Amino acid sequence: RRAYEDEEVETLQTVAMVLAELVAGGDLVAADELLPVDGIALKPLRIEGLKLNGGIGIGVAVLHRPHLYIERIVGDDPAAERERLHEAFKAMHGALDDMLASDDMAKGGEHRDILETYRLIAQDAGWLSRIEDAILTGLSAEAAVQRVQNDLRARMAGIDDPYLRERAHDLDDLGYRLTQHLMGAEPGPREMPDNAILIARNMGPAQLLDYDSQKLRGLVLAEGSPNAHVAIVARALDLPVVGRLDNILDRVEEGDPLIIDGDHGQVYLRPGEDIRMTFEDSMRLRAEQRAQYAELKDLPSVTKDGVGVNLLLNAGLRVDLMHLDHTGAIGIGLFRTEIPFMVEAETPTVDRQQEIYATVYERAGDRPVTFRTLDAGGDKVLPYWDAEESEENPAMGWRAIRVSLDRPALMRDQLRSLIRAAAGKTLRVMFPMVTEVAEFDAAKKLLDAELARARRRGQLLPSTVRAGVMLEVPGLIFQLPALTKRVDFISVGSNDMLQFLFAADRGNPMVASRYDDLAPAAINFLGQIARHCAETNTDLSLCGEMAGDPLAAMTLIGLGYRNLSMSAPSIGPVKAMVRSLDVGALESYLSGLSQSPAHSLREKLRAFAADHGVMV
Repeated sequence: RRAYEDEEVETLQTVAMVLAELVAGGDLVAADELLPVDGIALKPLRIEGLKLNGGIGIGVAVLHRPHLYIERIVGDDPAAERERLHEAFKAMHGALDDMLASDDMAKGGEHRDILETYRLIAQDAGWLSRIEDAILTGLSAEAAVQRVQNDLRARMAGIDDPYLRERAHDLDDLGYRLTQHLMGAEPGPREMPDNAILIARNMGPAQLLDYDSQKLRGLVLAEGSPNAHVAIVARALDLPVVGRLDNILDRVEEGDPLIIDGDHGQVYLRPGEDIRMTFEDSMRLRAEQRAQYAELKDLPSVTKDGVGVNLLLNAGLRVDLMHLDHTGAIGIGLFRTEIPFMVEAETPTVDRQQEIYATVYERAGDRPVTFRTLDAGGDKVLPYWDAEESEENPAMGWRAIRVSLDRPALMRDQLRSLIRAAAGKTLRVMFPMVTEVAEFDAAKKLLDAELARARRRGQLLPSTVRAGVMLEVPGLIFQLPALTKRVDFISVGSNDMLQFLFAADRGNPMVASRYDDLAPAAINFLGQIARHCAETNTDLSLCGEMAGDPLAAMTLIGLGYRNLSMSAPSIGPVKAMVRSLDVGALESYLSGLSQSPAHSLREKLRAFAADHGVMV
């Protein structure tokens, strides 16, 4: 037998890895060629991605945008091709108008707002002109559209500016729709099975809303990010979503069996029966748990030793509001006002904003609502704003309260609409990403000015006005004594707060392990805020991923947090945890961990929960 050197072994391993990737990616063997083969070729392919929304879905692949094969590349008569192009444009605009005029759109909402935006983009004369120029080079109308779209993708590939990327994506989708009209294909979503898992490179929220959500079991994206519009809408629809799967479109065929594991950011392609049965068991367990959580809906959120914990809902879309009734949430702890801004065709007028906020009040009834003022900028770009110069670090750049204070007319319009919508009701306004007390003072001054204006005009004012901050910049903790003298409440935004604290982007897989919300530093930091608010009798809440994670929420309760705001699917599991918890025992346990040198206290806290019968 020959003994191989370490260097030779490493070389063989590298070659084997490359060959495996080629085979798995379909570059050497087509999917249909794999089917008759016995043995290892039929092993399921597990693909790692990024969790965009949790949950499990079992179904078959439905390609969002199957390839359109253009048979006629050359156009013999440019004038005739231009005429075909204009007819297709009219048909596309007509289809959008028909959708806007449908009964489903008559009630308004995100569907209509997004389609209005698409209709405006479809009227871009420059886009039409570029296609006409391509026709003059001898191309057919279909080929001309394809050339313009390919050129657009190539130009945008290296651009970091999120506004331009959003605009390019919108035009890309419209180009596909236009090609469908030119080819006589039926635009819009096709018929699909009852267990569809949608596969796309990327897609806009309007496109997802086009599909029958009752038939969707999940969404898989080659691109995507946690704050992408489509991910936000998918979360509202309670769909599992996995993104950042670069080569998924090369590996999957229409109708392939799939399992999407949103909890772990994984997709199983053509899974074996054993894996399928495992996930089916998991889904049955989830269904049983949901039934148990539904039984808790009307029960109080009180610990075993009598401590009340208020569970509130995070919202931003109208579809979120329906969860108020069937989750048992006592109110809306965070209404993200930037979400309606994102789906409007232009900056919403005061009247339009008033209509949106009045709807929120109507659905909430007597339950409290906290409105966060516009948290735009950074990765939340409004498509109708002029693109600012690209920032190297948008998360720490011109966003949130900084935008609003630099554009006071924008904030005054929003505050004016909130005051009108809250006539006779309690108005709770929260300013995001406040970095220093002076910023809160400036924002509060604008709020007071709008209240004075409404009073002079004889308007019916809110019965009560409460102004607070979202505490998400660590530097503000050093001004807590001055801050708590001014604000009516504080809400900790744990997502940004902790990634700023650790200088680690939670969406970056290279540093994800360094971002642990149950690290000793995080627990001590959050505990310091809770203690100061308790001493000053300042209303305190927390909204962020921590609030919706039963283990992290348990820890927050032990630190003194009594108001937690989360997404709808998290309320049941967190309430079950609350009702199984003894806070006194947890507080004693946490006090002994404060000086721990460990990277994370997660396993210790999980062991506490197991030992004390806490449902996490």
